[in-house]
Amino acid sequence: MTVKHILKNCTVLDFTHALAGPTTTRLMAEMGADIIKVELAPYGDMTRTMPYIDNGRSAYFVQQNRGKKSLCLDIREPESVDILKKLIAQTDVLIENFTPGVIADMGLGWEVAKEIKPDLIYCSISAFGQTGPLAHLPGFDYMGQAYSGVTSLIGEPDDAPMMPMISMGDVNTGVHALAAINGALFYRSEGGGGQYIDCSLLDSYFHCHDFNVQLYSNTNGESQPTRNGRHHAAVAPDGIFKGRDSYMFVIALSPKHWAALCEVMGRSDLIDDKRYGSFSDRAAHLDEIIELIESWIVSMPSDDAAREALEAAHVPVAPVLTPAEALNHPHLIERGTVRTVSDRGLGEFQIPGMPLRFSEFPDTLTLEAPYLGEHNESVLRERLSMSAEEVARLTQSKVLRAEAIPA
Repeated sequence: MTVKHILKNCTVLDFTHALAGPTTTRLMAEMGADIIKVELAPYGDMTRTMPYIDNGRSAYFVQQNRGKKSLCLDIREPESVDILKKLIAQTDVLIENFTPGVIADMGLGWEVAKEIKPDLIYCSISAFGQTGPLAHLPGFDYMGQAYSGVTSLIGEPDDAPMMPMISMGDVNTGVHALAAINGALFYRSEGGGGQYIDCSLLDSYFHCHDFNVQLYSNTNGESQPTRNGRHHAAVAPDGIFKGRDSYMFVIALSPKHWAALCEVMGRSDLIDDKRYGSFSDRAAHLDEIIELIESWIVSMPSDDAAREALEAAHVPVAPVLTPAEALNHPHLIERGTVRTVSDRGLGEFQIPGMPLRFSEFPDTLTLEAPYLGEHNESVLRERLSMSAEEVARLTQSKVLRAEAIPA
């Protein structure tokens, strides 16, 4: 029996690759949508060759593409374009993340697609958007991060900017695209029809600015946001503090949290000290605040004891965990934030779990990632009523491609 979920009746034609677009369709697959992943011959999604690889199977690809069907074809063949146009006619959502103009050159741009399916939701994800002077440029996560002013804020003040070792821009953009698509689906359900969505890494990254843009604008450039190492430049305490043998985040911005922190440290005299009256006052004395807190942490029997004392006083605090420590943490395991999955080629391994939770759908779906072209025949026969002989002919003429599936 097929388990239903919130997007059970939604069909998605997925032209995405790498990470931003596949994040959107991965979440939609987790919500029960029928995802037909269109992969271009001969190699398909580039992440099929990204580590970790075992038995020719990429764990990176599996993590991002569970629950999708793979249709692999040679887009240079006119028959491939005809097949895709017929599938568009049956599709609720089309998602692509090529460089702007590429999918139009294939003959499958928005202007063509909306004529085929007027109520289609068509979402384009790109580095810089579909309009503007940068639109024509290819790009990945870090290009959007660099242009948005975010990279300049990461690192020590007197050293070069640094890159984070996660793809937060790709994932963030994928989630932004999901929000837009779900809004468009609701609009359509109210009789509003289809529409085109333009979602970019640059827009999504710039959307993450909290202090910097408004602060620079309102001070007419007098305040120049810059990187400040382990601590926030404008508010304190808000940063990473060094203990005996580890680091921890401590944030105490409100009067309540600041007072609780002072009490825990045995420095209740600081609560009414005018030098530290507000978080901005404390930021002006950041070196003193760092010294006070780090001296107290190392005076405790252990870093864990310091953290537990802050937790008991309801001061926001968290240890800086490694990925290995995080994926073994009991809280992340209990909530399914860390999820163990089984793959036909890789066996069991851990991946990030489903971050969206629904009261009416408390259970996660059992999903598998496809081998390249695994669903060529089933998609074409079920969706387009092609005969087995016709599918065989397309395979023989190399319009369709597929890899061998291990026994």
